[in-house]
Amino acid sequence: MINPKHKGGEKAKSIVMSFYRAFKSLGSALPTLLGVVLLLGLFLTYVSKQLIASVFTGELFRDTVIGSAVGSISAGNPITSYILGGELMKEGVSLFAITAFIVTWVTVSIVQFPAEAAFLGRRFAFIRNSLGFILAILVSIATVTTLMVIQ
Repeated sequence: MINPKHKGGEKAKSIVMSFYRAFKSLGSALPTLLGVVLLLGLFLTYVSKQLIASVFTGELFRDTVIGSAVGSISAGNPITSYILGGELMKEGVSLFAITAFIVTWVTVSIVQFPAEAAFLGRRFAFIRNSLGFILAILVSIATVTTLMVIQ
């Protein structure tokens, strides 16, 4: 229903403000997107197929633990982990390892442990990161196994 009191000028101003907010959001997301592209470029340049094959052997539990360990050390945002996970999948890394990597990348953070311990307490930070690591392995195995059953 059209509001008779709403004038065309106000509507145009509203559209312009919407575009302004959209461009502002894009501008704030641009550094993250640029970081993802640069990180992916570094990954593809310095990580060879031979290195990936030597680290990830295809053994379910070992690959899952290694994926969790790498994700725990190199914490980041989810968007980056999905892109890196896709590249790992192209290189033949198991879905178990990739899923564990993505879950720990977002939930466990060895790099940020000192700051977390300072604000929330050392014991809490240790327990949270330890549980996150263990549960990431279990979630990875459960998720991929469920996908295999469904397909």
